[in-house]
Amino acid sequence: MQNKSFTDQLGRTININYPPQRIISLVPSQTELLFDLGLYEEVVGITKFCIHPAEQFQKKTKIGGTKTLNINKIRALKPDLIIANKEENQQDQIEALAQEFPVWISDINTLTEALTMIKQVGELVATKAKAIQIADTIKANFDNLIPSSKPLKAAYFIWKDPYMLAGKHTFIDDILKYGGFENVLSENRYPEITLEALQKLQPQVILLSTEPYPFKQKHIEELQKYFPRAFITLVDGEMFSWYGSRLLKAPAYFSNLYKNLTINLPVK
Repeated sequence: MQNKSFTDQLGRTININYPPQRIISLVPSQTELLFDLGLYEEVVGITKFCIHPAEQFQKKTKIGGTKTLNINKIRALKPDLIIANKEENQQDQIEALAQEFPVWISDINTLTEALTMIKQVGELVATKAKAIQIADTIKANFDNLIPSSKPLKAAYFIWKDPYMLAGKHTFIDDILKYGGFENVLSENRYPEITLEALQKLQPQVILLSTEPYPFKQKHIEELQKYFPRAFITLVDGEMFSWYGSRLLKAPAYFSNLYKNLTINLPVK
């Protein structure tokens, strides 16, 4: 073991005992990445939302939710590395943990930043070659997506009561472009929006994400009354918002989704 310094995506420098032997991951997509990098023994704590892979979810100690961390449980696990994310975790909790443990924080708004994160995490946990392989495969799969000459004007719902959508400067917004969509929103981050305001933007397709809000078929029927000329469908939120190794599966999903939507779009 040796002491090594690493810089995270916020520009912070942390020192860890390298390679780390007791890792806690506070973000589902990054947890899945760690397991795909082969760190089955090293990962000792995960959140209750870190559901992939299922067999590891059953085995590992749960340390709360991404925004409701159990600090005492984390302390009891004696981590030598905690991997977090600026958006998905609460700043005050992360700052508290950083007083006691090395915390590496990602900050991801684009596919390019996700690929950088994958490679950086690979270096951080001594699986550099495997991480580069994963990142390069993801990039090649996305490069093989055929760009749409006519992107579909889309609204991507993430929440209900109030309705919240993915806006600009989000990972989802960047991923939508690769999927053949043009985000109808001009606001940044995750604005609340009324259905009346959205009607004026005339989306061709409305994508209801399975997470963080679990949209169902009944919500399609509710919204169809407001958007009779739009095609409304449920979409796999993990494919649009998980920025780890799940991205290996995303391009094929987007290709099929776009084909199905263009077939089913109402004729104007």
